[in-house]
Amino acid sequence: MMRAALCIWILSAVVCVGRSDHHIGHHDVNVHTDQDTALNSVSLVSSANKGFTYHLYRKLAAHSESQGKNVFFSPKSVSAALAALSVGARGETHRQLFNGLGFNNSELTQANVDEAFQVLLEQANKVSHQDTSEGTAVFVDRSFTPNVEFLDVLKKSYLAEGFNVDFANTVESVNTINSFVAEKTKGKIDELVESLDADTIMYLISYIYFKGKWDTPFDPKMTRKDEFIVDENIKVPVEMMNMEEDVDFYYDQAINTSVLHLPFNSSSSMLLLLPDDMATLENAICPGHVTKWLKWMKSRKYDIYVPKFSIKTSYNLKDVLIEMGMTDMFGALADLSGIAEDKKLVVSEVVHKATLDVDEVGATASAVTTVGIMPMSARHIPVLKFNRPFMLLITDRATENTLFVGKIINPNI
Repeated sequence: MMRAALCIWILSAVVCVGRSDHHIGHHDVNVHTDQDTALNSVSLVSSANKGFTYHLYRKLAAHSESQGKNVFFSPKSVSAALAALSVGARGETHRQLFNGLGFNNSELTQANVDEAFQVLLEQANKVSHQDTSEGTAVFVDRSFTPNVEFLDVLKKSYLAEGFNVDFANTVESVNTINSFVAEKTKGKIDELVESLDADTIMYLISYIYFKGKWDTPFDPKMTRKDEFIVDENIKVPVEMMNMEEDVDFYYDQAINTSVLHLPFNSSSSMLLLLPDDMATLENAICPGHVTKWLKWMKSRKYDIYVPKFSIKTSYNLKDVLIEMGMTDMFGALADLSGIAEDKKLVVSEVVHKATLDVDEVGATASAVTTVGIMPMSARHIPVLKFNRPFMLLITDRATENTLFVGKIINPNI
């Protein structure tokens, strides 16, 4: 029997521009519920998402297609897409998805996970429809009728929008999907699909758009041409932003990494991580580090240099997810009967695209870092200069959930 193809696209656009005229307090993003089970589900899913973040990062960073390249993605968006897929998975396929996502706690059922994502997505979208947008969408071929229960759960718990399209009419279908994507990412990703496979009957899309403005913006007049040291043989020109301000800083001696905290004027922050040795940081980093850094950071005056740049990344996650144990959904053993009992479905690809812009007033999430620290004295202010490869995280300070994670190797590519 011919297996129909199911494509999953995961989009991440992060933009930081301008300083807004309002401040978003923690009370605006906290979702309260009287149900202890819901709170417990959110806690367990959030904890799993944090572990999934660094598991996926290490797999992506080590993959052959990422060697020597910038890494940037949204673990939250990837997790939401795969959790939405798990709604329609059964048997071993479902078990692999849950294990791969870290949802293998005995207290977590599919209903618990669905409930948790509904809370998390509503919480994110409650911040501001202009500054943050997260959700999913399902594009279904007109000749295919998924289970009503599957679509109902996606609509309720994953905020999914549904569209009927004629995948046989490739031009019209491509335009429909690309127009939706461009709208949801404010034009940051405007050409997701170039061509369609004739066997495709469904596209499941997860998107996240984040617009952050620095709490203390950089002065454009201080931006100067500088060099970024990619490695011992390669230096590239960059526009280097600069400010001399009181900032939160922590030096993690256990992994020899300098951590700079740049808050947005919301509950989110960017953490810039400049390690003495990148491999040491990549192998060690875990959710507990973020907790420690945010707790023990100290404020003092630094002379900060951060590159201004824009990058785009694109990944086909199929091989990476297979390495993480999510194998059956891509082959003959796939059991996606929760989507439709009368048709054998298989996932053909899982694609993740992300963009990041960093400038004087905000960011689209990723930066290359170099930190030079001078000892404090009466005459000198210590320098933090991100002019060599560094990692970055965009995280929510209240929940410590990571929206985006990246490594900047070269800000010019």
